[in-house]
Formats: sequence, C-alpha cells, structure tokens
Amino acid sequence: MKISLNKKAAVVVCTAFLAVGTFSCQTDKLSPAPLTLISDQVVFSTPARISLQVNNLYSYVKSGSFLGGRFQIYNDIRANDFINKTSNGVTGQSVWNHTLAEASQNDVINTWGAAYQAINQINVFLAGMDANASKFVGPVFPADFAAKATNYKAEARLLRALCYHSLLQLYARPYADGNGSKPGLPLRLQGETTDKNNDLARSSVADVYTQILADLNYAEQNLPLTNGSSSLNVTRAHRNTAIALKTRVYLHMARYTDVITEANKLVPAAAPFVAPSGVPHALNASVAAVFATPQETVESILSFPFTAQDAPGTQNQLAYYYLPSSLGGNGEYALNGAAGGILTNPGWAATDARRTSFVATSGTESFLKKYPTGTPFTDKAPVIRYAEVLLNLAEARVRSTSTVDPQALALLNAVRGRSNPAGVYTAASFATPTAMIDALLLERRIEFLGEGIRNMDIMRLNAPIPGKGSVPTIDPSNSAYVWPIPSTELATNKLMTRN
Repeated sequence: MKISLNKKAAVVVCTAFLAVGTFSCQTDKLSPAPLTLISDQVVFSTPARISLQVNNLYSYVKSGSFLGGRFQIYNDIRANDFINKTSNGVTGQSVWNHTLAEASQNDVINTWGAAYQAINQINVFLAGMDANASKFVGPVFPADFAAKATNYKAEARLLRALCYHSLLQLYARPYADGNGSKPGLPLRLQGETTDKNNDLARSSVADVYTQILADLNYAEQNLPLTNGSSSLNVTRAHRNTAIALKTRVYLHMARYTDVITEANKLVPAAAPFVAPSGVPHALNASVAAVFATPQETVESILSFPFTAQDAPGTQNQLAYYYLPSSLGGNGEYALNGAAGGILTNPGWAATDARRTSFVATSGTESFLKKYPTGTPFTDKAPVIRYAEVLLNLAEARVRSTSTVDPQALALLNAVRGRSNPAGVYTAASFATPTAMIDALLLERRIEFLGEGIRNMDIMRLNAPIPGKGSVPTIDPSNSAYVWPIPSTELATNKLMTRN
C-alpha cells in the first residue's frame, strides 16, 4: 500500500487543528518539528476535536478521485451508455475503452490510493476512539458522550464498508464468479502510522463481503435514527443509510431473501412507499427536483456535498464530464445514440421526465444534464437513493419467487410511473419472470444513468460489458473485465497478487 502513513496519520490532526482556528505562536522558528500539528495524545481530548475528525473521514471518502466523482463516472463509462468525446487520458479514456494497465496513474493507481487512504484514516480513528475511551468523561465531555462516541464509530464503520464494497466493483471478480471464492482485496482493519505492515495478502471476495456486512450491521445497530436536519440526513449516515446499503450488498451477493429482509425495514408492503421509521425516505414527486439544488429531498439517502471552498477538484466533477460546454461543462462524454445505447432504447420514452429533464442537445449530440451546476461544480455526488432500495426489493422478490410478483410490479411502477405515467406495466406485460427481470434492469439503467450503478449491475450478474463505438464487448473471461492491481501496490506489498 504505497501511501505515506506517517503523513496520513497527521493529516487528521492537522485538519482538526486548522478547523478550530488555533495557531502556534512558533517562538522557536528554527524547530524542524511541524508546530501546526496536534499530538495524537490530545487529538481525542475534546468533543469538538473528535467531531472534526469524523468530518474529515467523510472528506477522505468523498475525494474527487474516489466517491466524490470519479468512481461514479468510471462505473458508467465502462458500459455502453456514454461515448468518449475528448480522447483525454486524464478523464477516463482508458477506462472507457478497457485499455488500463497496472501503471495507469489517473484511474487504476489514484482510485486505489484514495480508497485505501480513506480506509486507513477510518482505522486510525477507530483505534484512537478505543484507546482514549477512558477520557470521555466530565467535565470536558458531556454525560451522553459515550453514546455519541458509539454513533461516531458506527459512521466510521459504515464508511469503511462503503469503501471496501466500492473497491470490489473495480479490482475483484464479481461474487457470482465462484460464490466469492476468487481473490478479493487486502483487508486492512488496523490503523497504520508506519510503513511496517504493508505486506498483506488478499482476502477472498467472500471474506471482504463478510467484513462489509459486519460493519454495516454494527452501523445499523449504533447509528442515530435521524441526524436532525434534511441536509445532515442526506450527507451524514443514519440508521436507514446502513439498511439501504445492505440491500445493495446483498443484491450483489445474490442473497435475495436477505435483500427482502433488509428492504422490508424501509419499504411498506403496499403504497404509499415511505420508510416507517427513522428518516421518512420516499420517492420525491419530481425526479428533476431530486437533482435540483440543494439536492436534499427525502429520496436521497446518502450523497456527498461540495462547496466552492470544498470542490471535488479539477477534472473530477460529475458535471464537468457530462454537461456540454454550452451548459458549462467540458462535454467529455456524450450519451450513446447508436444501436444498443440508452438513447435508442425503445423502453425510454420520449416523454419520460428523465429524458425531458436530464438530456440536453448540443449540436447533433445529446448530453446528460442530471448534474446542472457549472463551475465550480458543486453538485452532490450520489451514493444511494430510495429509488434504488425499491428496485433492489423488486428484483429480489422476482428472483426469489420466480414469479411476476405483485409487490415487485407495484415497486417497479412506482419508480417508472413517476417519470413515465403512460408506461406503467401490468402483470400481463410480462410473459415470464425473466421478462420482468429484464424490465427491472432497464429501469435501473434509465433511473440511475450517470450515478455509477450501470457497470455494477452488469458485473454483479457476471454478464458481458457491452461494446460501444469501436470498443468491443468485454466478456467475463477477458482479463480487462476487472481492473489490474496498481503497480504501486505490487511494488510495496510483497504478498499482493495480480489480477
């Protein structure tokens, strides 16, 4: 794991220090010690400093190189709904045409590095919370801080689960290939402040999923029911965030009865579909409003926020990739209007609100305008929405019952009918359960266009990645189906193996 762990451990401390606006008087100008850092002996000494560390964990996870933009983009442009327009190696050309190498810096190396930096920050924080638990008493800490500390650890573990699940989507074989038996990831669970423990073998895909579920189960049990405001309920984890993510994880493992168990906690048996406890998640009446500023409807379960002072960074931003230059973006990727592309799919009606609201024409080409803000590109980066939970449940019900399930039909129509009322289905629309599955997968493709779901859906089914333009189809047996392990990891971790 080629990262500067000494520096990384200090970053949290430094961030907390600067955020509270305290500065050293620096009486000894000749001291080589960085006086702008707080010792790890005191970084857990006040509630404010601990809170700032939790905020900083989110900052690492929402790095523009990771879940602040690039991860979502890579998982869409790998498939066949977008066409590369700029041939820019920095903005995913090799991802789009499946020509990545172990030394590919802007994608293979940077995504891995950003994810493991976030994981290590989380691990350092969790270790520090346990080591300093005896300090969390009065008069410095309020009487209820023990409960708050547990909430913080639950947030950290949810973020760790999200990081590991995201990494699996790019660097490991799908769970469906061998029931999780294939090589997964180095499962790093302790905070590292030196480079002594770089050597760590890959755990199996199944073992990584086991840890992901352990973290999410802990998070569900220990996160608050609500964070108290519409903004924080979107941008900080709460109990329903953990449950929603579990529906995705179990779907990727094809554990459909478990998807149903988890989703039933958030979805009533019949409409109206509103989460019965915790944050009252529901579909917003208008899909366009979900992505309109400030992008904080009850449909959004977790999204990462940005401001002009805290932007995703150059060439990481969702709108930069997808908006045409006429709307303030860079037009890196247009929507695929050729055969097999999403624009020509007869299931996406011309009157569908997701087409009329989110597709912009520039010249002879069409672009995605789901993320509407131009420079400095402060659209929230979506992680999961209630619409996904509904469709996860619908698919799980059809697959587990092998029927055209009535509740699944209602859930599918809830999502589809919001944007395309004329296109709702009846049971007679599907001759077989397989036909209904196909409709559900198409609905996901339309609903989550540009949100990083498309390639994950393809790979969880161990299906071929469709070709586009001059780029051929990538079959599951092709070495390009999963990303290579970065050369940086191979050089510093003697126990690491190649994909």
